Amino acid sequence: MMGYSDRHARYFLRQITRHALIYTEMLNAQAVCRGDTAYLLRHEPDENPVALQLGGREPDIMAEAARHVEGAGYDEVNINVGCPSNRVQAGCFGAALMAEPTTVAACVSAMKQAVDLPITVKTRIGIEGSYSYASLVEFVRTVANAGCQHFIIHARTVWLKGLNPKENRSVPPLRYDIAQRLKQDFPELQIVLNGGITTLNEAREALTWADGVMLGRAAYNAPYLMATIDQEFYRANTPPSTRTEILDRYRPYAERELAHGTPLNHLIQPLLPLTHGTPGARAWRRYLSESAHTKSGQHSVLERAKKLLVSEK
Repeated sequence: MMGYSDRHARYFLRQITRHALIYTEMLNAQAVCRGDTAYLLRHEPDENPVALQLGGREPDIMAEAARHVEGAGYDEVNINVGCPSNRVQAGCFGAALMAEPTTVAACVSAMKQAVDLPITVKTRIGIEGSYSYASLVEFVRTVANAGCQHFIIHARTVWLKGLNPKENRSVPPLRYDIAQRLKQDFPELQIVLNGGITTLNEAREALTWADGVMLGRAAYNAPYLMATIDQEFYRANTPPSTRTEILDRYRPYAERELAHGTPLNHLIQPLLPLTHGTPGARAWRRYLSESAHTKSGQHSVLERAKKLLVSEK
């Protein structure tokens, strides 16, 4: 979700569900420790619960970054061992670390000694060309022995060469059976399923055996599908919010951000798919896209956009 799950998108998604755990885009641990830490870790308290995802391979740097994350008020630190981008591979972390379980274990151990937050790992089921279930088991066992009890399994292999990141999200076939087998072999671990889940019915089916389900692109591309998550999965006794109510709650945040100099187009981007699947979706997207770079009347853009929402009962 690099470039997608930024703080504006997270704040917007929090207006749809109050209980689901939201993950940040992956941050480079080196940048968190050596760059503009306050800027990179900035988030609104109302976003929580939020897990921050880190990429890196040096245990001491990962531990230092985890301390910054804990100090910034996040609820979990997640180590990304699944991203296949060329930039991440150049740093020898992300999906490349699936071949180095002892390195991941060392990072987990150092981070657990540094902070009290849960340390979790998001991974693929293997690297294409060298995949075997035995290797996946060895990876999970080694990292679990270092103290990680929570794994998010993107149920695809990853191609480090030959496929770009977009293709890696669709070309390798989904193998939910592998993730389910992993849960059977490690019943004491928390196993969360990720990859290809686009409906709540699919999530319910997975939850018959998995400890959780992660929605990635589906949550960003069709965010309103999460409108009933709190009621259906967290037993909330409040009715689902309408799109109009969600927009009304987001507007004060957007206006504050505009006052602080945040570009309007950054604040509009998460709103574009709010009407996904509705009769007015095209007009909604067109208006917001055309208004994204306006210089005058920025504060009234969302007020005018509200009139385009389909009436809801």
